[in-house]
Amino acid sequence: MNDRQGLWQKVEDEKQRLIEMSDRVWAMPEVCYTEVRSVAEHKAELLHHGFRITEGVADIPTSVVGEAGEGGPVIAFLGEYDALPGLSQEAGMTQYSAVEAGGNGHGCGHNLLGAGALLAAVGLKNFLAEKGIAGRVRYYGCPAEEGGAAKAFMVRAGAFDDVDVAISWHPYSFWEVAPALSLANTRADFVFTGRAAHAAASPHLGRSALDALELMSVGVNYMREHMPSDARVHSAILDTGGIAPNVVQAHARVRYSIRAMDLPGMLDLVERVHKIAQGAAMMTETRVDMKIISAVSNTLGNKPLEQALYRAMEELGAPAFDDNDRNFARQIRETLSEQEIASVYQAIGMPVTDAPLAEFLVPFDTVRRPFIGSTDIADVSWVVPTVQVHAPTVAIGTPFHTWQVVAQGKAPAAHKAMVHAGKAMAALGLAVLTNPVLLEDSKHALAQQTARTPYVSPLKAGVEPPLDMSKG
Repeated sequence: MNDRQGLWQKVEDEKQRLIEMSDRVWAMPEVCYTEVRSVAEHKAELLHHGFRITEGVADIPTSVVGEAGEGGPVIAFLGEYDALPGLSQEAGMTQYSAVEAGGNGHGCGHNLLGAGALLAAVGLKNFLAEKGIAGRVRYYGCPAEEGGAAKAFMVRAGAFDDVDVAISWHPYSFWEVAPALSLANTRADFVFTGRAAHAAASPHLGRSALDALELMSVGVNYMREHMPSDARVHSAILDTGGIAPNVVQAHARVRYSIRAMDLPGMLDLVERVHKIAQGAAMMTETRVDMKIISAVSNTLGNKPLEQALYRAMEELGAPAFDDNDRNFARQIRETLSEQEIASVYQAIGMPVTDAPLAEFLVPFDTVRRPFIGSTDIADVSWVVPTVQVHAPTVAIGTPFHTWQVVAQGKAPAAHKAMVHAGKAMAALGLAVLTNPVLLEDSKHALAQQTARTPYVSPLKAGVEPPLDMSKG
């Protein structure tokens, strides 16, 4: 009954519609919690394929869930569609060329991510219906992965409580089972309030919020010497208090991203940064208020699912690229540094080659030296057995969150990798539905990991989805 070839044909049958949707979403890049047009595309596609729709999950207007099938386990495919600010770029170009100066762009490939996950869901749904196999296929349209932690809010709201297995993917340089590594992360705003005054005539009457913000930055810089080497703290100033140097700045705001290898370590670091902010406020006789914007956990792996996914990816083989794909990738690689290319090979523990595109499967047991970011799928991994595919949508070495990713977002090679990811995800979904032992083993693996440290949401009570976070 686990007829992978038949399943993969179902994916092939639907690929053109989803490729076209991916390209449309690429052309309407919308950032955290503003993905109105993008979610409408996903909703329309779900309705076209007969999914039952739920909107506004966790009180997030740009979320959507579609379900098909009856009975059996629930297999969730997780998609995303948010873009990044400041990364506008023309498709197919091998040099920087913005479509709109300062505009948004899909610098992490989420136009492909959402379409590929939906393609897997559609293919599996159609196969189950044809074969009469029990099971529910559910697609989660998840906004605001880029710092908005939408999935963490959805987990907290119980949106995944009845899910048996969650499957997703992400664009990358290589074809591999994605390593289950991510940093716990909190985004917090520190808002300083002082007192305005004439900076020349009466400076003694002013209390500078901008001074407090700068002193906080100095304190955090000194703290970096005394925090774990795998932790990360970085910031963006959102409000400098105005443009007039002859006015003592009465208000200032900075947003910090505070990351650590696990949730306890991250929470400890957040408290230390808060104390530094309080100290800066005390030194300048200003007031500081901390507002948590979002927070995510670290990712938990699931060895039974990862091994089953690897077997499916091995049988499927790597994506097949042609000379046009390779030539475009070579031109993109000419815009990259040797260090950028070497870094991705270091992450998978393999020697550097001249290959422009990855046409091989990274060995399951490779010894890695990865560079780790954060993702809200981590919170799903604490409550549902979760696994992800990495598929080679870009030239090897392309750093993400750059114009080069946007430039490749509509390329034929990216489409081929997206479809391949859809096939791998659908194959794993079918394997779970037709192999009760695999489902049981995956749930047991998660239960073992959370037995001593049960999941606790990193989102404190009262923290709601920051629907206006993209306004700055």
